[in-house]
Amino acid sequence: MGILEKLEVPHAPGLTYSQLFLTNDDLAPVPPGQRKWKARNFVSFWIADSFNVNTWMIVSSMVQLKLSWWQAWICVWLGYGFVAPFIALNARPGAIFHVTFPVVARTSFGLYGSLWCTFNRGVMACIWYGVQAAIGGDCVKVMLRAMWPSVNTIPNHLPESSGTTTRDFMCFFLFWLISLPAIWFPIHQIRHLFTLKSIVTPIAGITFFIWCIVKAKGVGPIISRPSEVHGSELGWAMVVSLMSCISNMATLVTNAPDFASRANTPSAALWPQFFSVPISFSLVSFIGIIVSSSSETIYGEAIWSPIDLLGRFLDDGPSNATRFGVWFIAFAFIIAQLGTNISANSISAGCDLTALFPRFINIRRGGYVAAIVGLCMLPWNLLKSSSSFTSYLSAYSVFLSSIAGVMITEYYVIRRGHYNVADLYDAHKGGWYKYTYGINFRAYAAYIAGILINVVGFAGATGTSVPLAATRIYQMSFFTGFGVSALVYFLLNKIFPVQEMYTKFEEVDVSDFVYRNEHEHERNGSKDTSSTSDIGSKSGKSNKISQDVYDDV
Repeated sequence: MGILEKLEVPHAPGLTYSQLFLTNDDLAPVPPGQRKWKARNFVSFWIADSFNVNTWMIVSSMVQLKLSWWQAWICVWLGYGFVAPFIALNARPGAIFHVTFPVVARTSFGLYGSLWCTFNRGVMACIWYGVQAAIGGDCVKVMLRAMWPSVNTIPNHLPESSGTTTRDFMCFFLFWLISLPAIWFPIHQIRHLFTLKSIVTPIAGITFFIWCIVKAKGVGPIISRPSEVHGSELGWAMVVSLMSCISNMATLVTNAPDFASRANTPSAALWPQFFSVPISFSLVSFIGIIVSSSSETIYGEAIWSPIDLLGRFLDDGPSNATRFGVWFIAFAFIIAQLGTNISANSISAGCDLTALFPRFINIRRGGYVAAIVGLCMLPWNLLKSSSSFTSYLSAYSVFLSSIAGVMITEYYVIRRGHYNVADLYDAHKGGWYKYTYGINFRAYAAYIAGILINVVGFAGATGTSVPLAATRIYQMSFFTGFGVSALVYFLLNKIFPVQEMYTKFEEVDVSDFVYRNEHEHERNGSKDTSSTSDIGSKSGKSNKISQDVYDDV
């Protein structure tokens, strides 16, 4: 056996080179034994994901736009309320056919055209992994300071060119290190991390909330401060604010099928996500408002970062009780950042890299690749080099919304729920998703159109002088990108119809793709017990997937 063969991930025997490029166990439909995500798991997932530093601080940008606290909070409700249906809609194919985002993207962009989408999403996931790990390192620093105050005075032995100090790098590396075991667990098991996080982090958040109110002897001046903008200026300030919430979720809209593929029923990935997203994120944002308002009374300035505020609590000789309280809350934020990095970045990168290199990478290996990239990219330098770096990353929602617009239109409007699962893994001539040499030009034309409408406004966001109309369009970039790409894709499919366009919406697999019985491997003594499927021939016969799942809807 050669070196390359030893590096290969387990896969079904007898696959051609073409099929090896299109499938492995983590790309194939998830077998029934791994569909462990129930409704409560999706609820705990979003409760857990909402409690992180980014969500806590998102209202700060709204208040800085001179909105009152209640206007900012309305924007939070509206923003996350608007984005929740997109998450549920894009998750649906994953929940029905149990396939991940890279495979769902094949239905619209083509077997090979989808690789550009997965590459883009994978690169951003790796970058965001490093950025979130850097924020997690700050949480570790505060926790260690609460335990050993001398940590704050660790001498620096790193050169200035490194962009960090010995203390800060140590804290970053510790967070990076404790994240590695979480990457090991498969998606259907990692749900337990989110269950733990959904218990620990709300307790810490409520504790922080009450502590700050008691310490400030009230809720602080931000609550009583009126809005300083009115009329159209107020309206556009609210639009920008609610769009910041949507942009914060654009990555999770795109990769919603990754987690939905593990749902035990389609309904488990529908209503729990639809309701828990706006409720959980809005409640966490409210806690952030009150805590920051209280900090203005305590320190004379509003401190929007919870990590910075906890660090201030440790200044000036804190009591043992204060140190313990800071330790517990910082520990909860570490779990929060860990869970967010796994859900939004590690698993996303794993799924995407699996689709790019299915012969050698699975979700677990891809997650570790993201961790290595996150370390090697020195993320603290990216955060320091430009104060608007995170704004540039958020602006990436322009690209992701165009992808989502094409994917959702394909599923609900063009083929109306009909899948040919076998053709998702076979590049034979005449396959549904072969299109033109594996690329669907309709999808790419729509994708580019969704980007182009926001390009001028994006240039304005980077400091270039642009017309006001372009700025307004860009301020609604998720909706403009999504809407234009969806409309163009629909029109192009009317002008250049694809094969098998349906008029009736029915979620069925029209191929004779069959799920491999997991116990068959055990009886044969195969080590490859995670293999999930055989590539079936195309008989054209309607074959409803998992009828017991359909009965639940």
